[in-house]
Amino acid sequence: MKLAFQLAYKNLMGAGLRTWLNAGVLSFAFVVIIFYNGLIDGWNEQAKIDGINWEWGNGQLIHKDYDPYDAFSIEDGHGKLAEDKQENLTPILIRQANIYPKGRMMSIRLKGIDPNQTTLRLPTEILNQSKADFPVLIGQRMAESAKVKTGDEILLRWRDKNGTYDAATVTVAGIFETNVPFVDGGQFWMAIEKLQEITLLKDQITYFVANETYKPKEVEGWNFETQKYLMREQTKMIDAKKIGGSILYIVLMTLGLLAIFDTQVLSIFRRQKEIGSYIALGMTRWQVVRMFTAEGGMYSIFAVILGAIYGIPILWYFSKIGIGFGADGSEMGIIMAERMYPVYGLGLVFGTIVIVVLSATLVSFLPARKIARMNPVEALKGKVQ
Repeated sequence: MKLAFQLAYKNLMGAGLRTWLNAGVLSFAFVVIIFYNGLIDGWNEQAKIDGINWEWGNGQLIHKDYDPYDAFSIEDGHGKLAEDKQENLTPILIRQANIYPKGRMMSIRLKGIDPNQTTLRLPTEILNQSKADFPVLIGQRMAESAKVKTGDEILLRWRDKNGTYDAATVTVAGIFETNVPFVDGGQFWMAIEKLQEITLLKDQITYFVANETYKPKEVEGWNFETQKYLMREQTKMIDAKKIGGSILYIVLMTLGLLAIFDTQVLSIFRRQKEIGSYIALGMTRWQVVRMFTAEGGMYSIFAVILGAIYGIPILWYFSKIGIGFGADGSEMGIIMAERMYPVYGLGLVFGTIVIVVLSATLVSFLPARKIARMNPVEALKGKVQ
């Protein structure tokens, strides 16, 4: 086996430019696979962190009649929960309302939250600090959509639990920026006690956001949803992107492996006398097969080394500065930052190396099998069988 590797290495070095061209094509596929999967993993990690910090928390305790995907469930999707069961939970009440910025009408979701909460990154302390009579907090996208800024006053109209309409002028106390569109677009945040007061829904809650110390337990009339369940749509989106990306690197891998396959077929055809000489000198047919297979496998080793030489600086550079797409995922309704930072885990790198090496070895073995059927006498004469 050692002799086979030594001969394989010497033959590849003797091939010169052809060896490095094959290795170069394969190394490009190797680097692209790591880069793309690292980018998707970075997006997944960033989306997960942002979603937990801004919306999901450590899970949510949701009223049984409320469905986040059904706007009609907002009307009746709320209820009371005993205070002794609200420990480590941040209450949120949701109502539908309309605003009238500069003569226009816009439908919004009015969300009440405890201004003293620390579970979510929402800067709700602004609501306490504001000196306005009716302060609200909105996101950057909502501010751009309504064309308002901090300090602006807007007419707000809502309906209380009896169906009676009421209106008031609210003041934009603060504008926050986030990558999570579900806490920004079309939403106004205010103190939950104020919202309960104006809608006559005293102590009513739509759902609670749990902090890290909350221990889920069964509560009648309420359903607890875990982080994993809440982020399921985001996970499906990212998995779909990974499947789509696999088509790209399958094509690149195929091109690299096809070059190795063609090289091995040509090599076996042109080196028949050499093969016959090896067998005449005492090597078995399968030892010669292993030697040619080792040659193909070494292409992948050279590809990994070559890819590391130019790939490590490139991948490191993008992991530090990130990649800007000029837009975020708000229009698509997904958590996506304007700048994403790839994450390259050891599992991704070593997994890709194993795939490249095994694929190149297999592709080299397929044409090398012909050697086992060669007649050594005919091979020494250089005759094609």
